[in-house]
Amino acid sequence: MNAELRDGLKQGFLLGAAVLVLAIPPRFAPPPATHVARIGAAAAPAHAVLQRRLDFAGQTPSPEAREVAQWVVDSADNGDRSFAILDKRHARVYVFEPSGLLAGATPVLLGYAAGDDSVPGIGQRPIDQVRPEERTTPAGRFVAEPGRNALHEEVVWVDYAAAVSMHRVRLTNPAEHRAERLASPTEADNRISYGCINMPVPFFENVMWPRFRAQGGNVYVLPEVKPLADVFPALRERLAREAAKLAG
Repeated sequence: MNAELRDGLKQGFLLGAAVLVLAIPPRFAPPPATHVARIGAAAAPAHAVLQRRLDFAGQTPSPEAREVAQWVVDSADNGDRSFAILDKRHARVYVFEPSGLLAGATPVLLGYAAGDDSVPGIGQRPIDQVRPEERTTPAGRFVAEPGRNALHEEVVWVDYAAAVSMHRVRLTNPAEHRAERLASPTEADNRISYGCINMPVPFFENVMWPRFRAQGGNVYVLPEVKPLADVFPALRERLAREAAKLAG
């Protein structure tokens, strides 16, 4: 093969490879919003049917937290994924294995303002434009996903559209005394965030993240203003059936 033919074949091969690269889309697309990113949930592996039983492992939850947890376990509402219950009135999170066994519980920091709904479109606003009365942690049943925030920190997205997540407590502003608020014996001083749920660093890294980083999980945020049954319609139906049995 002469040099001219060899060079021609080489140039043709390189041109074809370049066209192929341009034709194949990138494997990872950019995040859908400038302030957040999500990690795609992995498919759940097939395994034996879970033996479900609610076990708070010695913790004493509020009646509302126990009621929601019992409904989740009895109805298998969480599927085969871990789940968490956030009791906003007591500023406390309970994280469970898929079977209903408590993995851990911790005090948390919540949105500054009381309320059970996020302001429409708040997740697209710059944080310095969120007014104090709008800094709520929304209530409801959320299918949470692992991901990263604008600072590239690991988070569990509770309400992606509203930019509400569970993450390690941030101590960047000493004037907020977030570490002291978490350590205090009362929940009265746990309202400080823009809506996100701040956890102690060891709890997030050793309890929350290991159970949610692969395929996410369900997060049930109890209301502090609305009736419990209004936020969880399936629970309302369960209570109605139980009442009918007792009447019956």
